[in-house]
Amino acid sequence: MNFSVLLLVALPTLALPPLAPGDHLRALTIGEQTRSYLVHIPPAHDPKKLAPVVLAFHSAVMNGPLMARYSGLSEKADQAGFVAVYPNGTGRSNLLLFWDAGGVRAQPSDDVGFVATLLDDLATVVNVDPNRVYATGMSNGAMMCYRLASELSNRIAAIAPVAGTMATETCRPLRPVPVMHFHGTRDPLVLFGGPDDRTPKDLFFKSVDASIQAWALANGCPTLPLIAKLPDLADDGTSVSMTTYGPGKEGSEVILYVIEGGGHTWPGRSPTLLLPGLGKSTKDISASDLIWDFFQRHPKRTLDESLRLDPPSQK
Repeated sequence: MNFSVLLLVALPTLALPPLAPGDHLRALTIGEQTRSYLVHIPPAHDPKKLAPVVLAFHSAVMNGPLMARYSGLSEKADQAGFVAVYPNGTGRSNLLLFWDAGGVRAQPSDDVGFVATLLDDLATVVNVDPNRVYATGMSNGAMMCYRLASELSNRIAAIAPVAGTMATETCRPLRPVPVMHFHGTRDPLVLFGGPDDRTPKDLFFKSVDASIQAWALANGCPTLPLIAKLPDLADDGTSVSMTTYGPGKEGSEVILYVIEGGGHTWPGRSPTLLLPGLGKSTKDISASDLIWDFFQRHPKRTLDESLRLDPPSQK
């Protein structure tokens, strides 16, 4: 007897008119707080089609618009067709903003709840593909990505932290969450080996190795990685190696790009857009390009895929 599964999927109807191409600042009221986020819609966006979304979390003492400028992700969105979203943390004067990533703030805020509410609000004006919502971030924003992967894994398909490690003791995702991490060996702020005597006593974050090992274990990846040295393309005092754990459960991966000689920077971008003294930024790789390639490989598995009776075409 032959059995088949019929899945009827209805595209969501937007509650409000869809956002036009360009930048849009949206505000949310959560309890007694007003929170905000910046949305960048690419020029070729089709509101009738499901859109991938990349959440980009700023570092400490920054905000969403500065993150857009610093990372160059809006330009990448225009090329690739995803919707770029830049949430704003909490703090003072709409500029000195932070994320409660688990270990870097004295006064916690429910930033995980904010992101969940943000995604609900975004879905009223953008035809969001729920299986292609991703998170990247810089420094404190990278730490926030790790927290979201652990506590909001039902909505975040994959993460790509840059220059920021886990700031929580454990990771307990409901499903495997692929991770791509970038870190400089001479990062003066989020030290590669974890906190030392230079680190303020009220700050907590894990080392790069501890963060990677925790997620390789959580994702069920093989314990022995593949390590590759990348071509040294630019005479900038840096070199890059790639360490890959995987495949793990549901095809997940954990990938680490180690930038030898690199500082607290976004690979492929100028460090002068933040503050002086943050160290070298490698030109051997582009974090924005690699992140999008990685995200494209790792949508969340859908119900349809889990019920598929025949293997997908290998075209």
